[in-house]
Amino acid sequence: MTVDYIKKHENISVARECFDAALSVDCGQSFRWKTLGENEVRGIAFGKAITFRQSDESVSFLGVSEEDFNEIWIPYFDLGRDYAAICERLKTDPYLGKAVTEFPGIRILKQEPWEAVCSFIISQNNNIPRIKGIIDRLCAALGEPLGNGEFSFPSAEKIAASGIEALAPLRAGFRAKYIIDAAEKVASGEVDFAKIAVSPLDEGRDELIKIKGVGEKVAQCSLLYGFGKVDAFPVDVWVKRIMAELYPDGLPECTNGVRGIAQQYLFHWYRMNSK
Repeated sequence: MTVDYIKKHENISVARECFDAALSVDCGQSFRWKTLGENEVRGIAFGKAITFRQSDESVSFLGVSEEDFNEIWIPYFDLGRDYAAICERLKTDPYLGKAVTEFPGIRILKQEPWEAVCSFIISQNNNIPRIKGIIDRLCAALGEPLGNGEFSFPSAEKIAASGIEALAPLRAGFRAKYIIDAAEKVASGEVDFAKIAVSPLDEGRDELIKIKGVGEKVAQCSLLYGFGKVDAFPVDVWVKRIMAELYPDGLPECTNGVRGIAQQYLFHWYRMNSK
């Protein structure tokens, strides 16, 4: 799918059709985005910091080169996938129809795999502000400086070499030993990200659960948000409620191949309506 955009001066703008960038970065997928002001959000991915400004008609990425936009931000926001067609498919189910009608702009973020694995290890039995705090401290302690007090996400190799003592200031609790185990296994190649990228879901999950502290949910989150495997299906407490209440016999056929995308629509819609 070709991505149409407009470049004006140092900014690149994309139409808002089935694309709500602000909602996509704030619905539990990623933890490195902050609201700066009305309709303006800043975040870091793949060692690059960026600000985007969102209006009713478009999302404008500020001060970004075409090279970075094409190589980083189009894949990151999954802009090459036809979400309009997916939404039409999902509308054949009454509950998913409501979800995609209310929140058609949600996209699955394709993050750097190591960041996704490490972040969802940190997310276990945790709340969003605390997850963000631990990740911010991890990046400040071991990431590369990007200027303006911002840091890249540290590599598995850097974390493994630093040892568990270096993680004490993060206040990550029991998760620190899991972070180190993950870093060591990824850095050594014992957990092979290249293999996971081309493997079926079950094989990718089996590779990830070699890591201490990585169970079914963290593995599925990592596969969905880090490896772009859109049929991965993470189940947390909210999704358990959704399945029990709305889909006791399993998801409908229209979700086949895109269960992870369907899950994200349902997750956000159900939470918002529960409030």
